[in-house]
Amino acid sequence: MTPGQRKIFRGKLIDVSLRRQKLPSGFVVDLEVVEHPGAVLIVPFLSEDRIILIRQYRPVIRSYIWELPAGTLNKGEKPLACAKRELIEEIGYTAELWENLGFIYPAPGYTTEKIHLYAAKRLHKVRAQREEDEIIRPRVFTRREIANLLETRKIVDAKSICALALSGIIAPR
Repeated sequence: MTPGQRKIFRGKLIDVSLRRQKLPSGFVVDLEVVEHPGAVLIVPFLSEDRIILIRQYRPVIRSYIWELPAGTLNKGEKPLACAKRELIEEIGYTAELWENLGFIYPAPGYTTEKIHLYAAKRLHKVRAQREEDEIIRPRVFTRREIANLLETRKIVDAKSICALALSGIIAPR
């Protein structure tokens, strides 16, 4: 922890700290910071036109949503190793080719979470190894079908929308 920082909650996934920080302008602010270990997200290409999305139940919002496979980094785990693990766990595929698409900060106003984005190509089917708390149904979509899901607001997951744009599946508006 940095000077002026105090942990107020330690959880299984996240910690929350209060931090006093001087801004470049000289103004001092009190921040509530959600400390997150980081995550990965994978755009799995079955072919140039066919991409796998998952329909996942998200208990926090009590709803199923369409999204791309993703997962949290384990302590000391490299992002690419995490991406390879998550691809197997969530959709039951391995990939021969991995492309680093960069990273995003999904909510930099209050969390340290950094999500590493990858495209996975030349996929090979293996047995999925889902965790007990994951309710996931993979489905293959064409680029046109994904564009339709976005236009009709059926994809609402921000990290997936960013990755779809950065991977070239959809053009940013």
